[in-house]
Amino acid sequence: MHRQHRAAEFKKFLATIDQTVPAELDVHLICDNYGTHKTPAIKAWLARHPRFHMHFTPTGSSSITQVEWWFGYLTDQLIRRGVHKSVQALEKDIRDWMDQWNDDPKPFVWTKTAEEILESLSKYCRRISGA
Repeated sequence: MHRQHRAAEFKKFLATIDQTVPAELDVHLICDNYGTHKTPAIKAWLARHPRFHMHFTPTGSSSITQVEWWFGYLTDQLIRRGVHKSVQALEKDIRDWMDQWNDDPKPFVWTKTAEEILESLSKYCRRISGA
């Protein structure tokens, strides 16, 4: 949780992942096309860490809907219902809520098969191929 979303904070996030994930595993990151993810500093960091693989969602898309649903749930359950007297209090409440979530996670379930998703994506790509 960072108050700003600059390349410096993203680099700290990457370093945390690098330290946390076992070294023998590759890391695949799905990111939006926010400029922070593509700065020279981030590109240089990624070049020094070849196990990291960046995948970018199409501009203007909502390809990470599951994540968006989770944040929507957090917003509905905590942020809109809560009274937070400071940024620090809000951050603490969010961390506490996340700890409770992680103690008893409720996974979101895809309703489409991988084949259905890929077919839908294929149709979309055929439709825009001349754009």
